[in-house]
Amino acid sequence: MSSTPLAFAAAPALAGTDRAVQDLHRDGITACPGAFSREWAEALREDMMSAFWEAIQRPGGAVGRGPRRWYVEAHPQAFRGFADLVTHPWLTAMCEAVLGPRYEIVEIGLDVPFQGAAFQPWHRDFPSPLESFEGRRITSLAFNLTGVDVTPDMGPLEVAHGTQWEDGRDWPGGMFPPASQAQRYASLAVRKFPRAGDLSCRSALTIHRGTAHASPVCRPVLVLGVDAPGAGHAALHDMMFTREAYEALPAQARAHLACRVVDTLVPIVQKHRIEGLVMAGPG
Repeated sequence: MSSTPLAFAAAPALAGTDRAVQDLHRDGITACPGAFSREWAEALREDMMSAFWEAIQRPGGAVGRGPRRWYVEAHPQAFRGFADLVTHPWLTAMCEAVLGPRYEIVEIGLDVPFQGAAFQPWHRDFPSPLESFEGRRITSLAFNLTGVDVTPDMGPLEVAHGTQWEDGRDWPGGMFPPASQAQRYASLAVRKFPRAGDLSCRSALTIHRGTAHASPVCRPVLVLGVDAPGAGHAALHDMMFTREAYEALPAQARAHLACRVVDTLVPIVQKHRIEGLVMAGPG
């Protein structure tokens, strides 16, 4: 899982991004199927589950996102393919086209639902800034990679297309639309069934929810958060590298990291707790 061209898929991942940017602005989400090889994705799944089991055993290492569902922010060094991911041509092209050439990578983590995870309430990742609900400018992106081929019983993500521009200032926390709007979001929703190696990109403001997970196979999903300059979400996270690991990264990656460089890594205590998801039940 070292940084070699073999980690990348061939033609689809290296195609132009104009259409993907159009899809993102229309639907709030787009994707690059087959961005990474299946071998790369298998190694990513192993690293995600190792990071999860390490975090879940210590106080503050994981935060609940509903029954049988957890979120873990992890050290980038936990993932052998981190450099491959943040230098992937499609990812960097999307970041530059949408967020500008000085984009900032602020977060890497994983969302892990297990059998028994329930429907989440419809939500967005954080409140919408003025630039988005008035100016229709996307200031933050979430890239996702699944660790498995997602099937209908694995609680696939539902995304309500086109909702990234909604205001939401009168919603609880600016993140949770009223229950009276649930049917409207359901009518706009598309369930996503990515395969291992696919890479998706969405506005963090697009309304979405995890669905009920009946499969005995858990569904780990990597989350990479990227900001436009000034978006301010780095304060919610604590990305860090040892000096040796930081200096080993390609210069292209180092130029975009909102991180600190330390002598010794310390455990991450989760800051991005979303109260409306912690006790969420069936929806």
